Amino acid sequence: MSMQDRTEAAPPGAGTPPGSAAPAPSGDKLGLALAVIAAAQLMLVLDNTIVAVALPSMQSALGLSDANLGWVITAYALAFGGLLLAGGRAGDLFGRRRVFRTGLVVFTLASLLGGLAGSGEVLLIARVLQGVGAAIAAPTALSLLASTFPAGPARNKALGVYGAMGGLGSVVGLLLGGALTEFLSWRWVMYINIPIAVAVLIGTSVLKEGERDRGKVDVPGALTATFGFGSLVYGINRAGEKGLGDSTTLIALAVAIVLIVAFIAIQRSSRAPMVPGAVVADKSRAGANAVMFLVGAGMFATFYFLTLYMQIVKGYEPMITGLAYLPFAIGIGIAAGGVGPQLLAKVPERSVIAVGLVIGIAGMVWLSLLEPGQNAFAVLLPAQLVCGFGLGLVFVTVTIISVRGVSPEDTGIAAGLINTSQQIGGAVGLAILAATASVITEGRLPGDRSEALTTGYSYGLLIGGGIYLLALIVTLGTIKATAPQSQPQSH
Repeated sequence: MSMQDRTEAAPPGAGTPPGSAAPAPSGDKLGLALAVIAAAQLMLVLDNTIVAVALPSMQSALGLSDANLGWVITAYALAFGGLLLAGGRAGDLFGRRRVFRTGLVVFTLASLLGGLAGSGEVLLIARVLQGVGAAIAAPTALSLLASTFPAGPARNKALGVYGAMGGLGSVVGLLLGGALTEFLSWRWVMYINIPIAVAVLIGTSVLKEGERDRGKVDVPGALTATFGFGSLVYGINRAGEKGLGDSTTLIALAVAIVLIVAFIAIQRSSRAPMVPGAVVADKSRAGANAVMFLVGAGMFATFYFLTLYMQIVKGYEPMITGLAYLPFAIGIGIAAGGVGPQLLAKVPERSVIAVGLVIGIAGMVWLSLLEPGQNAFAVLLPAQLVCGFGLGLVFVTVTIISVRGVSPEDTGIAAGLINTSQQIGGAVGLAILAATASVITEGRLPGDRSEALTTGYSYGLLIGGGIYLLALIVTLGTIKATAPQSQPQSH
């Protein structure tokens, strides 16, 4: 039974307390609802990368050591990736709009604390709290979109815009971080979240609450998922810094394996599991999450390599580095916001993802042609436009598949899964590809350092293209070739 069918079959107010669900918005209010959800997703995703360009300024101002500097990014990723499933389930149980607002408030207060930080310790605490707020708000944003927009073209278009924010936010973060750091202060990479979050909070009144699940909180499942994925992200990030032979790395990864296995066992035996079996049983939905994991792995590493190439090898200023990602953002926007939804009305979803991945692979091969002495923009700008366009097609389609056919009361956890896939995939890909590039670079030394670094980055980008190729294989093997004419009903 589709989400639309379930909603229509349920009696008014089913699954929710009387008066808790707002009527579905229409006309101009749908546009405002989309703007609210898209702005929230953009803000939460860009916070992954907005601090990257500001790290040297933060280190100078707060006296952060080299070891602690990396935690400015890792602390956010740990809290965000570890708590996403719990955040999605909380929305299903306690009301998505209420939980969404709670997440935004936590994120806003944490951003204020980070901007006011007078020490590295306070900044790290603020980053953890930002990750907590993001993990609560991100999955509920997607489930609110599914409950607010009627099934069919309206929801497909909204999901296209939402999907674009997943990749666009990372690029905008790099661009905005460079501009704010160069012209104002590193503190503004924190402060910029406050007016956006306040505006989103004001606009949440147009969002439809949707149905709730009357089940109980799966406390063991929430704890094992949170600490299991948190340990995994920590272990992967530490492996990238210290290597797989590091004892702390090995302990973290072992703990992650034990807890994730325990989480799976709990889900199979629990009467009220955090992740209902119906959410993960669909082959296409599982494939969409796997594809998002792999795309996240390649994309996050791409930003890492290109940022280092532009700042270390080419010596570009933060503002120029940020602007260089603009073609990527444009490509994603065109594909996910316009071309993607139009293609989905004419060709099967699997074909749209496949075409997007083939284009993405071509873009990665093009990006790998970097050389120390060349005009970098001659390669970077057109290649990023191509790569962004391809990934935009992927984002919009896998986002649609991830929540299609899920019962209304389970959309929060389905949204949490697709967000978790991207976050964990990004951490895994960055750690593996960064370590690989480092080994290749060291093999070229002693010698010309710029050439050695560029060689490492180029091979890292090529391997990233290989990850997209693996995503293409997963797509063809798991995602059904749904007929275009049947999509409006099933969405």
